Amino acid sequence: MIDFFSSIGGFIMTPLYYVVSGIMIGFHEVLSTFMDPEGGASWLLSIVGLTVVIRALLIPLFVKQIKSSRNMALIQPQIRELQKKYGHDRERFAQESMKLYKETGTNPFASCLPLLVQMPIFFALFRMIDQASNGNPRGFLSDLQARQFGNADLFGSIPIAGTLINPEPGGIEVRILAVVLVLAMTATTFLTQRQLMSKNMPPEALNGPYAKQQKMLLYVLPPVFAIGGVAFPIGVLVYWTTTNLWTMGQQFYIIRRNPAPGTPAAQAKEERDREKRVRKGLEDATPAGTSGTPGGVATATETEPAPRERQQPKRQTRSERTRTAANGGKPTAAAARPGSPPRKHPQKSKKRR
Repeated sequence: MIDFFSSIGGFIMTPLYYVVSGIMIGFHEVLSTFMDPEGGASWLLSIVGLTVVIRALLIPLFVKQIKSSRNMALIQPQIRELQKKYGHDRERFAQESMKLYKETGTNPFASCLPLLVQMPIFFALFRMIDQASNGNPRGFLSDLQARQFGNADLFGSIPIAGTLINPEPGGIEVRILAVVLVLAMTATTFLTQRQLMSKNMPPEALNGPYAKQQKMLLYVLPPVFAIGGVAFPIGVLVYWTTTNLWTMGQQFYIIRRNPAPGTPAAQAKEERDREKRVRKGLEDATPAGTSGTPGGVATATETEPAPRERQQPKRQTRSERTRTAANGGKPTAAAARPGSPPRKHPQKSKKRR
């Protein structure tokens, strides 16, 4: 049975040995033109180059992962409604949930794809370093390249095949570098997961089952990697820390450019877009709802009403002025009504005798 599983593992891993070694040899040949081909720096940078190539090839899967995570966060209110409706019937709840995933184009397993694809490459690199340190070449590595790779060291005393639990021949220096890399690997894993939850999840989704799953991964994955990291060679720790840094930067770029609606990242993007329009003169710098002055404070000109135009007294006829004087200076009823025509009193005609 053991031989059966060993043959299956060899059938899967052998192609990966050729892929990983081919990429590393290509970078090593280029770096060897100006660096020591036997030095640890050239082989360690070849591992970094391997990481960059693998992560570049995984960009479509990573974009799919981000979109799936965003969709999962957005449909959490609908998932909670299904829980309330079919919470007593798990089979019906699973059917309705899968139907919702299909309608919204959401794959709940897409968030694991980049990690699942990288794990075989991770183990292939692990086995290549381990076997090269024992003089056994894998993939495209020649005997000479395997010896160089297995015996390469940093700063003349830190072998890239050394581990925290087996630091020889580097001793304390290997342990110190291994601890630094394990902490860096753990911290970048935690920060990458936290970045996704704090920036690209709407507030109403933070209490749903998907958020609970993300929180579990947030606090479970870093300790798992930290515990496993004590047995990883320096070269593997460099690979995993580099891929975490790549993931963090790539995730930051995608969330910044295409955030989920209703999230803090979406609000920050709206503010940046508004500031850009203001700089181009396409929008007023004053926020909506203000009076047009800095801080929204209205000026006296805007708050005080304009002074009313003083009305000139109406011109009176001679007979009206006579009656006003006879009335003690008070205007008569006809004169007191502005705009009313003056009353005409009939004059008695005098007959001349």
